Amino acid sequence: MSRFVEGVDRGQSTIFPEYLEDWICEDNPVRAIDLFLLKVYIYGYLNRVQSSRRLEREAGRNVEVMWLTGRLAPDHKTIADFRKDNGRAIRRVCTRFVALCRETAILGLPGGNSVS
Repeated sequence: MSRFVEGVDRGQSTIFPEYLEDWICEDNPVRAIDLFLLKVYIYGYLNRVQSSRRLEREAGRNVEVMWLTGRLAPDHKTIADFRKDNGRAIRRVCTRFVALCRETAILGLPGGNSVS
């Protein structure tokens, strides 16, 4: 018996849920984000992930972002170019998202006061 805790062999198969849907509970905030276009940007806005490179990384490793995008993973250049070309529209969508959160107390936020 070893004195140290050992990890699991990386080659061992695991019993994870087969569907991304199984990883996202019914009250997860990404379900509200899914109602909007520009899901990656709103996710980044809500989680303070502003860098296009960080958004690219999140799309490849974060289960919530994978669920939102249907496992599409845009590269940072695509994200940055879209943001540059559509900055005003993205700001309007984020403003509408905050207003929706405040109106409906969505995301478990009382009156949406925690979203700014």
